[in-house]
Amino acid sequence: MDERLKAYDEKMTKTMDNLFSELDAIRAGRANPHVLDHLRVDYYGSPTPIQQVANVSVPEPRMIQIAPWDASLLKDIEKAILTSDVGINPTNDGKVIRLVFPELTEERRKDLVKDVKKKGEEAKVAIRNIRRDANDAFKKLEKEDISEDEVKELTEDAQKMTDDYIKKVDDAVKAKADEVMTV
Repeated sequence: MDERLKAYDEKMTKTMDNLFSELDAIRAGRANPHVLDHLRVDYYGSPTPIQQVANVSVPEPRMIQIAPWDASLLKDIEKAILTSDVGINPTNDGKVIRLVFPELTEERRKDLVKDVKKKGEEAKVAIRNIRRDANDAFKKLEKEDISEDEVKELTEDAQKMTDDYIKKVDDAVKAKADEVMTV
């Protein structure tokens, strides 16, 4: 791969990583500890991810169990879950917090699929913007020291790279939509 394309490839890879983390956070009726990835708990004055202050496990297919290492954090973790967009009321027995995921209704599944597709579209727009930035940079190079043919080749390579990433986005969105719609 041309050195001039590497930076744009890295940006597209970061866009894909971001999409995967967003898709992981969408719950599909099964317990997935990644829904807690964005939650922070005040731990000695600094916002800390729940996974760093508690043992997060999935004892059953539709339940997440959170066992904090410091029992004083139970209330803070419970509050963080309640104020988040997880959409599940935690049950606290004094030692652990349990999140029981209800079976998703057909309507809720369709809403989640719409959300998945929206995130996919946002990723595609970001990838296309990166391609546009690359093409602009290549056109500026043409004015300096490289031939029209080289610019054309770089532009075509950027387009091929964009097409590959768009296909990866489509595949990821389809896989997640199928997962959400599976009862």
